[in-house]
Order: sequence, then structure tokens, then C-alpha cells
Amino acid sequence: MPRHYPQEFRDDVVAVARKGAAPLNQIAKDFGISEGCLHNWLKRGDVAEANRPGATVADAAELREARTRIKLLEQENEVLRLGVRGPG
Repeated sequence: MPRHYPQEFRDDVVAVARKGAAPLNQIAKDFGISEGCLHNWLKRGDVAEANRPGATVADAAELREARTRIKLLEQENEVLRLGVRGPG
């Protein structure tokens, strides 16, 4: 299971990486994270700051909630539709 890092820690690591004072693999090693993890954090930061197209974490959560609500409403609609017609 991936380790959870506090947002403040992530922001600090991304800020250091964006300064470009050292290669990303060295920064990742210094902070005890994988290079892939650092790349993901940089991409998410770019999306959140609108420097890169994509869905933010908030957008993704909102979309998940909307899909869940739509599924529930479709189920309720089906129950009501079947109830009006009645069996057979």
C-alpha cells in the first residue's frame, strides 16, 4: 500500500524540485520518496495551477460523487417505472 505523505511535505518537495537546483532523482532520494512519486506530485501541481490540462483532485472527487448520484437516480427511476406498470 502506498505511503501517505502530508500535503505540506508534498508541497515542500515540489517547491524544491521546481527550483531545479538538483536532478529529480537526487531530490527524490534526499526526501526518501520514489522518483515516480515526485513526477506524479509535479504533474498534479501543474494541473492544480492550470499549467497543464487535466482534472484536479477536487474535480475527480466531484465527478465520482456525480456518477454515484446518477446511478442512484437511475435505479430509483427504474423502480418507479416498474411500479407504475406493475408486474406482468
